[in-house]
Amino acid sequence: MINGNQPIASAQVQALPWEQVPVAHTVSGAGHGRRESRSVKTMAIAANLGGIALPKAPLALRIHRRRQESGKRQTRETVYAVTSLDTHQASPADLGGYVRGHWAIENSSHHIRDVVVTEDASTVHTGNAPRTMATLRNLAIGRLRLLGADNIAKTTRAIRDAPDHTLSIWGITDNPLLPGT
Repeated sequence: MINGNQPIASAQVQALPWEQVPVAHTVSGAGHGRRESRSVKTMAIAANLGGIALPKAPLALRIHRRRQESGKRQTRETVYAVTSLDTHQASPADLGGYVRGHWAIENSSHHIRDVVVTEDASTVHTGNAPRTMATLRNLAIGRLRLLGADNIAKTTRAIRDAPDHTLSIWGITDNPLLPGT
């Protein structure tokens, strides 16, 4: 995905002549109280024409998503991505699926970091401390997943309620690895 933290590549991909490219794949569905449709356009990026700021990306994608939640206004979002795959390695449907899978992972990760470990509420803002705290949060979440925790929120509540189990998660004591298991 091309994000705002890559302004040159983002501007170059958005400036491609997308209006000249037909929609290559469209999918619609309903569930979880909403209707959603996604359309995918793909465009080969010719290296001999200067390409984009990401030279190992021969293919660009534009995904336009429309979403209508029950009782709410329709929202529209357009995202751009580049890939090292070419048109012979993945179809537009495959590429759209890959991006959707990436969103699922991103949403899952951000939800845990924002809601469960309250990363957004952190008051650590100077020097390397924010990055260090993010690393420690990711390390803890990763360790819990390695130990088989399916529900990070439930597991962290169990640890909160039985803090003597915290050290066992890191293999420091003989207590059970996960409280309540």
